[in-house]
Amino acid sequence: MTEPTRIRAVVKGDTAEVRIRLVHDMETGRRTGADGKVVPAWFVQRVSVTHRGQTVFSAQCGPTVSRNPQFAFRFSGAKAGESVAVSWVDSRGESRRDEAAIIPG
Repeated sequence: MTEPTRIRAVVKGDTAEVRIRLVHDMETGRRTGADGKVVPAWFVQRVSVTHRGQTVFSAQCGPTVSRNPQFAFRFSGAKAGESVAVSWVDSRGESRRDEAAIIPG
């Protein structure tokens, strides 16, 4: 299992600003290892962020996205003390889900 997703969600008024950082190696399938063999592709394919059961952000990624990708976005209708949940699935079928509280800004 990978390390937890780093999530920071701050609300000002009713708008939340969310920053997330996925901890993932994101191999392209084009790099060769020390043994001279190609390292197989392994990357996050889908990212989804939900708030109160509603999707507020989603992305489809490919092998060209950098290691430990970061995303930032805003959405309205948030309140301090509520939470956002981040989930992702990679090309090997591995997945992770993490949650964080929205803090006042």
